[in-house]
Amino acid sequence: MKIDNQIKIEHLFMRAGFGATPAQVKEFGKKSPDKALKSLLNNSEKITPLVVVDNEYKEVIKKKALKTLLELKGASADEIKEKLKEAREKISELNYLWINRMASGEGMLREKMTLFWHGHFACRGRRPLTVQIQHNVMRENALGKFGDLLLAISKDPDMLQFLNNQQNKKNSPNENFAREVMELFTLGRGNYTENDVKEAARAFTGWSSNLQGEFVFRPNQHDDGQKTFQGKTGNFKGEDVLNIILQNPQTSTFICTKIFRYFVNEVVDNQLIEKMSKRFRSTDYDIADLMEYVFKSDWFYNQENIGTRIKSPVELLVGLQRNFGIDFQQKQAVLFIQKSLGQVLFYPPNVAGWSGGKNWIDSSTLMTRMKLPEIIFKDSEINIRLKDDGDVNTENLSKKLNRMQAVINWSAFQNEFSDENSQIVLNKLESYLLPRALSPQQKEFILKKVEGKTGIELLKMASQSIASLPEYQLC
Repeated sequence: MKIDNQIKIEHLFMRAGFGATPAQVKEFGKKSPDKALKSLLNNSEKITPLVVVDNEYKEVIKKKALKTLLELKGASADEIKEKLKEAREKISELNYLWINRMASGEGMLREKMTLFWHGHFACRGRRPLTVQIQHNVMRENALGKFGDLLLAISKDPDMLQFLNNQQNKKNSPNENFAREVMELFTLGRGNYTENDVKEAARAFTGWSSNLQGEFVFRPNQHDDGQKTFQGKTGNFKGEDVLNIILQNPQTSTFICTKIFRYFVNEVVDNQLIEKMSKRFRSTDYDIADLMEYVFKSDWFYNQENIGTRIKSPVELLVGLQRNFGIDFQQKQAVLFIQKSLGQVLFYPPNVAGWSGGKNWIDSSTLMTRMKLPEIIFKDSEINIRLKDDGDVNTENLSKKLNRMQAVINWSAFQNEFSDENSQIVLNKLESYLLPRALSPQQKEFILKKVEGKTGIELLKMASQSIASLPEYQLC
């Protein structure tokens, strides 16, 4: 079956980003996917960090970090609780900024890759400064060399803390960091031995950070003895272990498999992954080159790869914003949607990250996903209860947020989709919003719902009806 060019463009924008706007569909709809990809690559060359903790705030932290730590040791439970609340609010601000950045379309491919690496190098931090540092390290290296990204994340203060490497010292080694670097970040389970874990842990001894969020190597805590790792022997440090890991072809295969499942299809094709892996190694792990190779390949646009992947909660949220020009006026609404659907940025469930795929959907989240367009479009009262996750802020969020208060720009729709004939409007919206065609029964159902409506009201009701379908959950 031959795939229509517009479907290819929309497929590219959804997988390499978060969906196309009506203007982008119009601009690229008659151009080749390669030209659209070139635009996405060019648009993602610039690196613009996200900042909620500015330089002045950093200086205050540098001067007061030790004093604050000492104060907290003698602080009351309420004082500590207030400090943690302030930190969470800053991290929520970063969350809101990132969602808006993704929805803006600025550097869309870089943002999508940053989201991918955020799930791959899953980590929780408590301090806004270090959370911001790690996030911008991922953004900066998202389309660079994987080796640079791996080294930067391995030396990241929050990652070292999260995986207990602060406790990894020559006289009392802690293997957690070394194990996860191999199992989850590079080689994958079964491609290293228990002895490799022990020897790598010795190499990472002394890797630590200071209170200002900077990497520190502590020589007096480092085991400088001879080590044997992955069949090689030497007086290895952490950097040497990472280099040896990169020399193992299994690292390329592991990363390419995750990229294939995330950007192409949950069902892996080992032959295609082998081609990706060889190319990845031949370019010294150049991420931008690998992604260009994937998005330029004919197989990327095969029928079996279009509309078969379940959108993550963040992809659904940002996709709604992209499709309909939605502007959420309050950050609580953005956080509420993430919590209700099971993916909150900067709060992965564990070091393995979010499972993805069919795990995004259960009876509760599917119902919420299908109710969401009506709640947003009609500014209806929110009647969704968040799951109790042990966070006091979750309960407060449910109590404080009554409506989404989202502003929607319908002018783009008036220009592109307006027509007095409801059948024509539905056909246009279907082509724009869905990767696959509606069934005759679905079309008949929607046409009955919009019967008698014209203009903006017709567009609103038809759009809401389509976005409420299970098919809208796919990309």
